[in-house]
Amino acid sequence: MEMLYVGIGILITLIFLFGWITYNSLVQLRNKVKEAFSTMDVYLKKRHDLIPNLVDIVKGYAKHEADTLQTVTQMRVDAQKGDLNTAIDSEMKIGDALQSLLVVVEKYPELKANTNFLDLQERLSKMEEEIAFSRRYYNGSVREFNNKCQMFPLNLIAGMFGFKSLPMYQVESEQERKVVDVKL
Repeated sequence: MEMLYVGIGILITLIFLFGWITYNSLVQLRNKVKEAFSTMDVYLKKRHDLIPNLVDIVKGYAKHEADTLQTVTQMRVDAQKGDLNTAIDSEMKIGDALQSLLVVVEKYPELKANTNFLDLQERLSKMEEEIAFSRRYYNGSVREFNNKCQMFPLNLIAGMFGFKSLPMYQVESEQERKVVDVKL
């Protein structure tokens, strides 16, 4: 009988240790995801800071393209509101709007020669590369966290403590999925 109590005690201790270790690893991964999003958010903020300058320069050349310019500006404002899902969705729309803005620029050769515009375009291009790197880091962190939340038996602990899968930062726009036709 004493052996049974010792065995039950050891089993309870092992279950407790498993729960404790699992909970702590989930907290650690959730914090890693938050860090990854914060890193990406810094680059997105820098991109947001470039947008008004870009819009102002284009505005001077493309007065009748007001709808595109207004859309880019409004999306910048919308992206700074809301939760994680809203922010991700808004940022994807900003990317589309910026692409539309750059298409508008193609109509104005004198704008493409403007040094201020070229400088902003270069900075925006570098910023987009940094955002792409930070998206990869974010998605890797989310993948690792989601795997822990969804795999048995870890999902039992995750469910008990309210850990839920997080959204990936995905390309949802048809415009971004299209293959670019490069002509020489």
